[in-house]
Amino acid sequence: MKLSDLAADIARGDDLASVEIGGLTADSRHVKPGDLFAALPGTKGDGASFVAEARSKGASAVLLPIDAADPGASGPTLRAPDARRALALMAARFYGAQPDHVVAVTGTSGKTSIAAFTRQIWTALGLKAASIGTTGVVSPTRDDYGTLTTPDPVALAKLMRELADEGVTHAAMEASSHGLEQRRLDGVRLRAAGFSNLGRDHMDYHATVEEYFAAKMRLFDTLLPKGSPAVIFADDRWSGAAVEAAQRAGMAVMTVGREGGFLRLKRLEHERNRQIAEIDAAGKLHRIVLPLAGEFQMSNALVAAGLAVAGGVNVDDVLPALETLQGAPGRLDLAATTAAGAPVFVDYAHKPEALENVLEAVRPFTTGRVIAVIGCGGDRDRGKRPIMGAIAERLADVVIVTDDNPRSEEPASIRAAILEAAPKAEEIADRREAIRHAVAIARTGDTVVVAGKGHENGQTVGTTTLPFSDHDEVRRAVAEAAR
Repeated sequence: MKLSDLAADIARGDDLASVEIGGLTADSRHVKPGDLFAALPGTKGDGASFVAEARSKGASAVLLPIDAADPGASGPTLRAPDARRALALMAARFYGAQPDHVVAVTGTSGKTSIAAFTRQIWTALGLKAASIGTTGVVSPTRDDYGTLTTPDPVALAKLMRELADEGVTHAAMEASSHGLEQRRLDGVRLRAAGFSNLGRDHMDYHATVEEYFAAKMRLFDTLLPKGSPAVIFADDRWSGAAVEAAQRAGMAVMTVGREGGFLRLKRLEHERNRQIAEIDAAGKLHRIVLPLAGEFQMSNALVAAGLAVAGGVNVDDVLPALETLQGAPGRLDLAATTAAGAPVFVDYAHKPEALENVLEAVRPFTTGRVIAVIGCGGDRDRGKRPIMGAIAERLADVVIVTDDNPRSEEPASIRAAILEAAPKAEEIADRREAIRHAVAIARTGDTVVVAGKGHENGQTVGTTTLPFSDHDEVRRAVAEAAR
């Protein structure tokens, strides 16, 4: 593609008409001849310092922030007031096609489930659908594990083209605060967006909860076209602020939940592995049996239903499809049942509200004790550690504090911060041993929750990621205990 066509109305530069661009990247290590290299400022370094390297590898042009210093390497140069956004827009223009109906959901908890549920609803109704998020990309032809909630803008634009080429017409994706603030979604052509809730998370990245919320609201006030549907969960303490933000941005707000206006949860009955709900949709009452435990899963399902409707499907068809939903990997996932009949769930809960939700979710069907295995990741928000310890001690009968992904931190110091607020908890550093102990002490009527890592298949210690799956370890522990 001609650089002049790629950059038109996005970035400025001289003598662009004769330059051909064969690809885009913001990583100088991946530059190939003919690429556009985006020299973006970062938290650990400035991309401008890698311009010479990119030029030496054959980069056809360089994109810089408008106020960046001259990198000193000659060649075609573009400048833009917001270089990150410019890269996302150019990537979308370069790759072109996207699925016709793309929706995005933001919030602290539930994004993965909502994206997966939305895809499943559309699929159940005969549409070719995909979901993109923390657990990867799922479409009719692929199930690829991922590592980022929201891929970088070039990878995302390429993915959108691939999905469109395979015939996907409907796609649901997660929108993390990092992804929104770093402009990763700016090139995606959205039809609707959703909001689940807001709690404490990423306080190592955002200075305040208000800044964290503002980053998420960028989905409504900047990315979503005016007049588009905004599906907002109505029962969270931040719901009112989200509704106001979406309304200010000119969106068509659709609220769901117990206080919802579009989908109102009138009644909910909990059973061990399912919930029976009565949902009011425009005055018509629907009785729905959701085959998942935990009220938070019903909340997620209602947001997904709203997004599915926003994608052009009739609500009377969408709500019955909730009865076919399967939980997202590692989200209150029944990994095994002990010989005594105690269910052992694996959950990705690694933030306070998520841990609170999952422990409250299992209480209604637990006649004995709730046994919780918890930890916190290293090199992340340190302030949430005692908060999570306090939640576990309040809502679980037995708490076992263990290692999560300590990364570069001393694991004992992470555990100590949790134990400070959970003095009755047991401390078992080795996660494998902690899971074995939890399974070994579980009796009839008990429920075990192994929280923190969910779908992950590795444990990061230092700079090394070692193979580790909570699901596999639970199954091994149950098998060993049964011998």
